[in-house]
Amino acid sequence: MLGLFLVLPVLAIYAHGIPGGDDRTLVGLALGAYGGTQACLQIIWGAASDRWGRKPVIIAGLLLFALGGIIAATATHIHWIIIGRAIQGAGAISAAITALAADLIREEHRTKIMAMIGSSIGLVFAFSMAIASPLYHWIGMEGIFWLTSALALAAIALLMFRIPTPAPIQPLPASMAPSVGIMGDSRLMRLNFGVFVLHTTQMALWVLIPHALIETAGLPVERHWLVYLPAVLLALVTMVPAIIAAEKRGLMKPIFLSAISLLLLVLAGIYATGSGFWTLLFWLALFFVAFNILEAIQPSLISRIAPPHAKGKALGVYNTLQALGLFTGGALGGILAQHFGEGAVFLFCGLLVGLWLLLTFSFQTPAGKKAG
Repeated sequence: MLGLFLVLPVLAIYAHGIPGGDDRTLVGLALGAYGGTQACLQIIWGAASDRWGRKPVIIAGLLLFALGGIIAATATHIHWIIIGRAIQGAGAISAAITALAADLIREEHRTKIMAMIGSSIGLVFAFSMAIASPLYHWIGMEGIFWLTSALALAAIALLMFRIPTPAPIQPLPASMAPSVGIMGDSRLMRLNFGVFVLHTTQMALWVLIPHALIETAGLPVERHWLVYLPAVLLALVTMVPAIIAAEKRGLMKPIFLSAISLLLLVLAGIYATGSGFWTLLFWLALFFVAFNILEAIQPSLISRIAPPHAKGKALGVYNTLQALGLFTGGALGGILAQHFGEGAVFLFCGLLVGLWLLLTFSFQTPAGKKAG
């Protein structure tokens, strides 16, 4: 996820300096190509991890991610960055990683671990927003791609030598196959739609925000951290108590609904109030709060609802919709901004988030284990 998020604040700016990079549609594809191949392969990789084991699948995915980063690092045209990002996304191992964690953790601790994984994605996103601009200034876009490829190879070593190998999964008889239940569970379907909307909105916004910081707020790219870092820190102060309240005090649904509502408010706020320095700082802080809470809560809910022998498949579906959101947000965000203006991007995302909010009102959260 670091390899995905680090490019968001700077790729649109870097693209202006290479052939083909002045077309916002192609820039949006470069941002979203990662999600396109993720969407195609998440379920396949998740099911493969159920059959052949988590570790081999994770290693294969990390190797693909590293290869795609190398191609993007050496790209001389925006088309090659799109290809490299697509190959990175082919390492669609989010479901296998989450399923591995579920395999290694006792049932009474599983929800906390799922929340930690979800939180870590949100925190990595926030951390990436803070460091991407200085990192881009120091080592350039090529250096960021080389760095994330190296980190992927380091993660393979960590997986092989430091992470335990779970016991083999005993397959269910064909008559007990849970796939239909997964695809037909209304709660899982709403969570899948929710993660699609969340990442569509995230990617579409970052087609616009880097340029807004330069053109409207007057910040050169190496100083974008002056907005991102305070926004991240303010978000962290709010996020942690909200997640604790959701898990420990039985406030999962109110917190869930509040975070979606906050996301809708952010979209309306940025569109209505403009993109000056202090305005963007305020709205981005609220965006990070909503994003991080939702990234923590939804995988936790998936882990509670999905049947034990199909967690890999259930998480594969969930991560497929997450990846499809990344692709849709980047590609469609670029198309809308290029041909219809920035207002069309905010309207499109606002309609999606509004529909998500309506669907979540009737969502029944599963009962958690009482503390102690």
